[in-house]
Amino acid sequence: MDRSILEELITLPTSMSDQDLWSTIGNTPLIRLQHLTKDLPAAVEVYGKAEWFNPGGSVKDRPAAAILSTALSNGLLSEDRVFLDSTSGNMGISYATLGAALGIRVHIVIPSNAGPERLTILRALGAELTLTDPLEGSEGARVVAAEMAAKNPDLYYYANQYSNPANWQAHYLTTGPEIATQTHGRITHFVAGLGTTGTMMGTGQYLKETLPDVHLVAVQPEGPMHGLEGLKHLPTSDVPEIYSPTLPNESVYVNTEEAYDMVRRLGKEEGLFVGISAGAAVVAALKQAKQIESGVVVVLLPDSGMKYIHQPVWNAQ
Repeated sequence: MDRSILEELITLPTSMSDQDLWSTIGNTPLIRLQHLTKDLPAAVEVYGKAEWFNPGGSVKDRPAAAILSTALSNGLLSEDRVFLDSTSGNMGISYATLGAALGIRVHIVIPSNAGPERLTILRALGAELTLTDPLEGSEGARVVAAEMAAKNPDLYYYANQYSNPANWQAHYLTTGPEIATQTHGRITHFVAGLGTTGTMMGTGQYLKETLPDVHLVAVQPEGPMHGLEGLKHLPTSDVPEIYSPTLPNESVYVNTEEAYDMVRRLGKEEGLFVGISAGAAVVAALKQAKQIESGVVVVLLPDSGMKYIHQPVWNAQ
């Protein structure tokens, strides 16, 4: 992979200044887990990469910025064309956040049972919404978005984050290098959940190229019926086109109950108020940490718990 070529392909609009919203994307902190790791050997370090520090509140700002900037650079967006994609929430919020800053109309297709916090945020950011059958989930929303684009190709630019290479390329250009730099090249394990799979594909590829011994751990729900928003059980889902099953060294399957428990523990024991998929990822990260005598484990924490206030995870306190 020639990184310079990717940097040419993914370039923010030239009108953007260093003080723009876009300039605040990335460079998110690594936070060491202190209490959940107290029984581990002293030579084992576990860090969470806190992606809620991005302006849109999640890791999705990275691919959203790359997808938008690539579309603009290629002349695929104009004043008369609407940016369209499907989402379960976070990506839509990132699109709407950055689209508003650019003055671009953004249309989001999202299941009608998406959390009320997410729908409120999307509307507050000016996104146009199409609500889809909740029983069809994010896959159903994707089908509807594709149909809308096919019927009105001149009106919509359909981003299709599941197959858009700018999704994983954003992480290859930003997330991977940041982690390598922040750990001074000491990272031994990288752990991330699989949704669109862009985070693992881009970050993992960069880390493998620069630090070949890094162990890549992909986190999935234990089964098809789960409460882990943002994550896919790939054996029973439509696998994103950008996913390469040979890149991760292993997959760890996490059930909803243990993820919920970890979310609560992260809040009470580490002061980290995180989202559901972050809890699942930490479950997998700690399982890895318990198997080694020394190493640096970095786990991707996609967002905070702010968009999950309505979820039953908080009922068992």
